[in-house]
Amino acid sequence: MFRLAYVPGATPAKWVRTWRERLPDVPLELVATEAADAERALRDGEADAAILRLPVDRDVLAAIPLYEETPVVLVPRDHLLAALEPDETVALADLADDVLLRPVDDVLAWAGAPGVPGAADDAPVPPGRPAVERPATTADAVVLVAAGVGVLVAPQSLARLHHRKDVVHRRVEGAPTAPVALAWVADGADDLVEEMVGIVRGRTVNSSRGRAATSGGAGAGGDAATGRPARSSRAPRDGDRAGGEGRAVAGRLAAARTARAARAARAVRAARAERAARVARRAAVDGAGAADATAGPSPSTRGRRAGAAARALRPCTGAALTGGRADVAR
Repeated sequence: MFRLAYVPGATPAKWVRTWRERLPDVPLELVATEAADAERALRDGEADAAILRLPVDRDVLAAIPLYEETPVVLVPRDHLLAALEPDETVALADLADDVLLRPVDDVLAWAGAPGVPGAADDAPVPPGRPAVERPATTADAVVLVAAGVGVLVAPQSLARLHHRKDVVHRRVEGAPTAPVALAWVADGADDLVEEMVGIVRGRTVNSSRGRAATSGGAGAGGDAATGRPARSSRAPRDGDRAGGEGRAVAGRLAAARTARAARAARAVRAARAERAARVARRAAVDGAGAADATAGPSPSTRGRRAGAAARALRPCTGAALTGGRADVAR
C-alpha cells in the first residue's frame, strides 16, 4: 500500500487515476491532513508522500514543485468588488479601505507574515487594515467575510473549497502565490515513491526510471524490510500502455471545454449587445411619443377633425332654416 497525504485545496485525483492504471496491484490510500500538519505526518511515517504547500524543511524532506495557486480575494456579495466580472482582477490597492482577515492557518507568505516561513524580502505587504483578532482557520475567516466583518485573500483552491452563496471571489494581482509540491522524507525514498514522482512529473510507463524498466533492488520476492513488492517482476500491462492515450483524451476534452467556454462568452456578449439595442430603441420610441404629445395634433389631423364637425352640423342647420320659413308663412 502507498499512502499519499494531501492538504486542504489540493487535488490529487488525476495522479491517483494514473497510479491505479499503472499499478493496479498496489493500493493507494489518500490521507487528508491539515496544512500545518503535513510535514509531521511525513516525518512520523503516517504517509509515504504528501501534496502540500511550500516551503518545507529541506534538511528533512525532498520536494518537487507541481504548480502555483492563484490568489483571490473573498468579499461579501454586496461588496463593491463583487460587481466586477468574474474574469476581472483586483489590485491590492483596491483593498486599502477594507479590514483584511488573516487566519492563523494562512498559507500566503506576506511580508512579515507570522507563522508562515519562507516569506521573501520582496514579499508584498498585506493590504487594508488588520483585524482586531485573527480567525483560527480559513473556514472561520470565510464565515466572517459573509458577515461583512472584512475580506480574505487566499489561494483559489481554498476559496472553492469553502464556497458560499453569499461570498464571491475575484483574482488579485500582486498578492503572493501559493506553490504546491510533492514531498517525501529525503532518506526514505523507495521504488513506490519513485513511481509517484514519475507520475506527477509526467513520465511515461516506458521511461528509463519507470516501474517497468526498474531492475535489481529487492528482486522478484520484494523487499523483506518494507513488505513491498518488487518493481521488476511485472511486465507492462494494457493499462500502462493506455496511460498515454488517456492523457491525450484528457487534452482533447480540455480543448473542447475551452472552445465551449469561448462560445458561451461570445453568446453572452451578443445577448448584452442585443439587450442594449432594445433599450435604445425603447428610449427612442418613448422620446418620439413625448414629442408628439407636446406638439399636439398635426395640420392634417386638425383638418380631418374640422371636416367631421362641419358635416355633423349640416342637418341641424337645415332644420333650423326650414322651421324659420314655416313661421313666416303662418
